[in-house]
Amino acid sequence: MSIPAAAPQAERVIARLRPHARAMFWPAVVLIAAAGAVGYFAFSFDQSWAQLAVWVGGALVLIFLFLLPLCHWLSTRYTITTRRIILRYGFFVRTRHEILHSRGYDITITKTWLQSAFRSGSIHLKRGADGVLVMRDVPHADTVQNALHDLLENARNLTASLPSGSALADQAALRDRR
Repeated sequence: MSIPAAAPQAERVIARLRPHARAMFWPAVVLIAAAGAVGYFAFSFDQSWAQLAVWVGGALVLIFLFLLPLCHWLSTRYTITTRRIILRYGFFVRTRHEILHSRGYDITITKTWLQSAFRSGSIHLKRGADGVLVMRDVPHADTVQNALHDLLENARNLTASLPSGSALADQAALRDRR
């Protein structure tokens, strides 16, 4: 008689993160300065071509120095669930990486002086031979690191508590031997 394995719990989202909003400081300054400059200079010229040049120049500045950084910031997302970490980024070419907690990884945080002042940091997730994935400029990096440690510990405890004859336990044993 075999013991039925416990039904796996549903995956829950722990946190949805983006890089720190501080990344949008300089684009916001450009937006305000460009709007002020276009408003001031657009009607100070008598020639229509000069007024058009001011409007076109202002539009180009806003597209390249405000809208593109905003789209880049909005398209970068980190999702932490009870089973995995999902990193999504890219605007024209979308890239998605997933790391299962049960596979294990090393966590390292790096902080610049500015990141320390805002309590953010870059979290490096080393997955053995697979390389390193970086969650750049994550807000409350220390809290995220503690949550990841807890999720790793829970994944290890769950793997250790599996019945020895189950397929999941056999896969975990094979993975641990590598």
